[in-house]
Amino acid sequence: MTHSTLVSALVDGIKFGTDGWRGVIAADFTFDRVRLVAAIAAQVLADNYSQVTNGSRTVIVGYDRRFLSEDFARAAAEAVQSVGFDVLLSEGFAPTPAFSWAAKQQNALGALVITASHNPGKYSGLKVKGAFGGSVAPAITQQIEARLPEGIVTSPTPGTLQTFDPWQSYCEGLRTKVNIGQIREAILQGKLAVFADVMHGAAAGGLAKLLDAPIREINSDRDPLFGGGAPEPLPKYLSELFHQIHSYRQTHPTGLAVGLVFDGDSDRIAAVDGQGNFLSSQILIPILTQHLAANRGYTGEFIKTISGSDLMPKVAALYNLPVYETPIGYKYIADRMVETQVLLGGEESGGIGYGHHIPERDALLSALYVLEAIVQSNTDLSDLYKDLQQRTNFISSYDRIDLPLSGMEARARLLNQLETQPLTEVAGQKVVDCLTVDGYKLRLEDGRWLLIRFSGTEPVLRLYCEARNLDQVHETLEWARDWASQA
Repeated sequence: MTHSTLVSALVDGIKFGTDGWRGVIAADFTFDRVRLVAAIAAQVLADNYSQVTNGSRTVIVGYDRRFLSEDFARAAAEAVQSVGFDVLLSEGFAPTPAFSWAAKQQNALGALVITASHNPGKYSGLKVKGAFGGSVAPAITQQIEARLPEGIVTSPTPGTLQTFDPWQSYCEGLRTKVNIGQIREAILQGKLAVFADVMHGAAAGGLAKLLDAPIREINSDRDPLFGGGAPEPLPKYLSELFHQIHSYRQTHPTGLAVGLVFDGDSDRIAAVDGQGNFLSSQILIPILTQHLAANRGYTGEFIKTISGSDLMPKVAALYNLPVYETPIGYKYIADRMVETQVLLGGEESGGIGYGHHIPERDALLSALYVLEAIVQSNTDLSDLYKDLQQRTNFISSYDRIDLPLSGMEARARLLNQLETQPLTEVAGQKVVDCLTVDGYKLRLEDGRWLLIRFSGTEPVLRLYCEARNLDQVHETLEWARDWASQA
C-alpha cells in the first residue's frame, strides 16, 4: 500500500462537527488519526494566528478524564512537536476552558484538547481552540480537513515539549471576576450548602480549589464509562444529586442549597435548586443575565442560539441589551464575541460564556456567578427565575428529547421529508413560521415552538419545545417523536 493510500485511508471519515472532531475510540478515533489531525491543526493555527501572536510557535495540548485521554494527548503533543512547534502539554486533566485560557495567557497559537465533551464513554475527540482563547471558526476546521491528505511532514528541527499545570493561572483568573470571599463566608457559616455533580469529568476538585471551602462533590472519581450513561447535565443522569439534596432538605428545612452540574469537560452547566428542581441553562441564562446586568453593571450584546428560550430576549430587554441569535454551536457565539462587546452568550445545552472573560463557554465561572447571585440575593434559584417571569409577564416550560438514529439512511429520509413535505400542522396547531438557520424551528399559532434538528456530534435527532406549560411541551414532543418514527 502506497503512502498516499495510507494517508487517504486515515483521512476518510474525519469530519469536524458542532465542536471539534469526535469518533468512537479504536474504530474512528485512533492514535494514527490523532497524530495526523494534531499536526495539521497546528500548522493551520500557525497560518491563521502567527501574525497576531508575533510569530509564536507554541501550541497548548490538554485533555479530560476519558479512556486513554492522557495517551492520546501525548501522541498529539509529539506529532505537533515533530512538525516544528513548541508544545506545552498539560501535566493532568483540566476543564477545556482552562486550556482556552492558557492559549491566550501563554500567547500560544491555540490549544488542542482531547475530549468528547458530553458524549458517551465510547467516544473521544479533539477540540481546536484559537489564540484568542475560544473555539475556532468553521473556516479554520475546514482548512484542517482540506489539508489532511497532505499527511505529516516532519521538520528537520523539531520543537520542544514541556509540561505545565493548567489549573493555577485559570483559577487565579476566575477568582478576579467573582466575590469569592462572600461566597466562601456563606458556605463556612452554613448559610449555603453547595453540591457539585462533576459527572466523573474534568471539573473534579474545581470548586474546592476556587473557593477553599467544603463542597459536597458527587461522582468525583474517574470512570471512563460514566456510570453507564453520559457526562451530560440532564435529569436522567442526576439521581444521586437529587437524592442528596432531598436528604439535606429533610434535615435542613431552612437555609439555601444548590446543586451544580458539570459535563465531561466542564464547559457546560446545569443546576438543581434547593427544593430538588432541575434547572437547565434555559433557566440559568436569564438569571445570570439579570445578575450581571443589575448587580455587576455589565453591558453589551446578549447572544442566544436558535434553541434558546423566548424568555431570554425579554430579560435582555429589561436592561436594554441588544440581542443576537446564532445557529447552535458555541463556535458561532465565539465568533461574535471576537467581533463586538458582549455581556453573555449562551446555548440551550448548557454552554455559557462572558465577554469580559474569554470567548469560551466556562462552566466553573458560570457556577461561581450562580453562587454569587444566590448569596447576594439570599434567594433560591427558582424564586429568582419566578421573579423574572413575573417581571416579563412570560411564563413557559421547556424540554428536549433525543432520538438515536440507526444510520445515515434514517437521517437522509427524515431530511428529505422535511424538505419535500414541509410540516404545516403540529399537534393540532397550525405552523405560522419556519426558520431553517439550524434545523427546522416551527412556530405554532398558540405561541409554542418546536425545533427539529440533527446533532452535530453524534447520530441523534434532537427535538426541542417551549410552550405555556409542560403538558403542551410533552404533547408537542410526543407528536414529533411519532412523526419521526413514521417518516
